[in-house]
Parts: sequence; C-alpha cells; structure tokens
Amino acid sequence: MSIPVVDFGECSLSKKDVSGEQLQNLSKEMKTAFTEVGFVFLKNTGIVQEEVDRVMDISKKFFLQTDEEKKPFTRKTFPNNLNHGWVSLETERLNPSRPGDLKEAFNTASLHPDIKWPSAEAVKSFQEIQTSFFHRCKELSLRVLRVMAHSLGLDPEVFLGAHRLIGTDGNGTTLRSLYYPPGSEGLQVRRRSGEFIGAPSIPGAVLVNIADLMQCWTSDQFVSVRHRVLLPPAGDSSTRQSLAFFVQPDDEALITCIDGSNKYPPVTAGAYLIERFNDSYGRS
Repeated sequence: MSIPVVDFGECSLSKKDVSGEQLQNLSKEMKTAFTEVGFVFLKNTGIVQEEVDRVMDISKKFFLQTDEEKKPFTRKTFPNNLNHGWVSLETERLNPSRPGDLKEAFNTASLHPDIKWPSAEAVKSFQEIQTSFFHRCKELSLRVLRVMAHSLGLDPEVFLGAHRLIGTDGNGTTLRSLYYPPGSEGLQVRRRSGEFIGAPSIPGAVLVNIADLMQCWTSDQFVSVRHRVLLPPAGDSSTRQSLAFFVQPDDEALITCIDGSNKYPPVTAGAYLIERFNDSYGRS
C-alpha cells in the first residue's frame, strides 16, 4: 500500500467555513490513512510551493554560512526555550547504536520577542520568513486536528483544547528547517508488514504523519510507524532539504487515552517531550 493522497481543499486555509457533509467525506479518507498507514499526503491545503521555496531558500543561506557564523544561534543557548536554535552536524542521534545523524537543523521553537535571530546580510529576512511560515503551519495543523477529532467521533476540543499555546514558550511545537549534506537521500516509511516504501516528493503537498504520542492518545486507533532516511546510490553527491512542523500539545496538557482505558499511562506533553529530547541529544 502506498501513502494515500487526500484533497484537503474543503478545509483549505483559503476557506473560512466547512460544511458538515464536506467534513464527513474528508474525515473518512483521513481516518483510513491514519489507521492503516500512519501517513497521508494532503494537497490543496492553502500552503503553496512558493511559500515553501521561500523558507527553503533562506534556510539554505543560513546553513551555508560558516560554523562560527551559526554558533551564536546554537540550540540550548536561549534561556526561555532550550530547543530553539541551530543544531550542528551529528549532534542528534536517533539511533543510539549509530553515529550522530548527518544533518543540520534550525529549530524555530520560540517566538518570544527577546530571542536573537540571524541577521547577517545574507539572511536578513530569516526571522520574518521563519515566523510567518510557522504561523501558516500552525493554522493548518489546527484544521488537521479538527478533522482528526471528527474522524473519531470526538468533540474537536479534545485535541484543539490541548494546543492553545502553540507559538508560546508553554508549548513545544517546532518548525524545523533541515539540511542534509551530500551523502543522504530520501524518506522511507515502514508498512505494518515491516516493508519500507519510499515517500515520493509531491510538489505543493504536505506529508502528515501520526507520531507516538498521538498513537497513545488515541489508544492505537491512529498508528505511528517507523521512517528513515537512507544513503544515496553511489555517485549521488546532491544535498537535500526538508521542512518539518512538529505539532506538540501544550506542556501542561495531560494526555490520557481517549477511550478511558489505561492502555498507556497518563503523561504531560512537556514531560514526554523532554524524554524524547533525552533520547535524541543524550542525558547530559
């Protein structure tokens, strides 16, 4: 089974109102994708390729600077939000048995007015472009959460009420601009059968996946599946970029199984996120 492609036009950012019938059809398609595959491509979201290209361009200009130029914006150096900032090559290690990941990142995790942003001539629009795109992703994410709740027969507030602080330091949602140097390739997703399938690049489409916390929250109704980035074929020396918007509930939101079971223990979103950071960055 390939990753489904769903037309999100009825809930596009360009629309103010959505009828119940339109939401019903869209909910059905997305529920199938999230219960069977865990991933879905959304097209006609209202976020256009030109917006993505703009963020990609300014991000690449940042990454192509020297490490000394990027160092003042290093992650963990901003007191109000330790996840905000630049992540250097091989800093993260998602698999503890392997070397550090061959990628750089810039985490837009805080919009606090005191945050220092890159402002060199080459990247003078960095803050405006990153924060503007963050807000666009936020609005789309809230619409996706509404459809997800509808697909499970839930009041939208079950999900939306736990995401009211996105964009503040009381919520860990993060826009990540990722840069892979020569020697890395594309994304693959694992089916429930264990086989990995390639995730194609669909211009203008948004790839959405269920993460582990949402699987716990929905008592395994929505599935979180493994995914990976592979080395390229011999002779391929191209670089790769991606943008990822990690949607996180508010730090103090208590996540419990929506069916009332104790299949997974209650956890606050903030505590859960810290544990994941410890897995990726080490426990020092």
